Amino acid sequence: MFDVGNVDATPVSELSAFRKVALGTWRTPYDPQIYGTLKLRMEPALAYLAELNLRGQRVTITHLVIKAVGAALTACPEANVVLRGSRPHRRRSVDVSVLVALGAGDAARDLSAAKITNVDRKTPAQIAGELDLAARNIRDRRDEGMETARRAMQRVPTWLMGGVLRFITFLSYTLNLDLRRLGIPRDPFGAAVVSSLGSLGLESAFIPLVAYSRAPIVFAAGAVTDEPVVEDGRVVPAKIMRLNATFDHRVIDGTHAATMAAAIRRVMEHPSEVAESISVADDQRATV
Repeated sequence: MFDVGNVDATPVSELSAFRKVALGTWRTPYDPQIYGTLKLRMEPALAYLAELNLRGQRVTITHLVIKAVGAALTACPEANVVLRGSRPHRRRSVDVSVLVALGAGDAARDLSAAKITNVDRKTPAQIAGELDLAARNIRDRRDEGMETARRAMQRVPTWLMGGVLRFITFLSYTLNLDLRRLGIPRDPFGAAVVSSLGSLGLESAFIPLVAYSRAPIVFAAGAVTDEPVVEDGRVVPAKIMRLNATFDHRVIDGTHAATMAAAIRRVMEHPSEVAESISVADDQRATV
């Protein structure tokens, strides 16, 4: 069997002039961060989730957001990439990770990531079941790979942590080495990271890109609030959620963001029509 290494991806053969300039200008995700906010009407999503819960399926806004992000990456495969050196490589699968708090009190300040693979080929209910199991394994310390990596990181002095993370990232992503035998999880973040700020009672915030994750997008879903909106010339009450995004401008620009925003809006505002569909994105898995 062919060894795909740490990430199963192929190089993007053709780059636009702007993409080459962006990749040459910014060497890390710290410099080129751009931000955007999508304000979503949530009445259809809340009705859809209520219906699923009546059927005994425990699906939350976070699970629906994950499905929407998967739809966005499918609609915009140029964003479903990993950077190796100065060249993006197209991922063969649509994978999204979710930040998980490890416990109550002080322990909740420690975060880990649970990755859902092939999000485009799963329903929100399937995503919910998989994420809940992964989150329980992480919180109960049953995820052996994550626990090995966490114990190793705890032994690294703070002053040395930056260098260690850069070295591991270089081995895992730039050289594309599978380091699981050394206790380093294989590609733990995917192409996008989702954080559920709403579960913390926060309405809006932006999360910075994390260089060692090599994920070019981070989404932060805020709490649903009651707000006045103009509808057919009248001011009416509405349920609103802000989905904030941080992008790596080396690989994503306004055109990509607009495509992803439209896909996310379709899922969140028409969930009963869109969210249950399962897409097999052949163009994501083909050699580029």
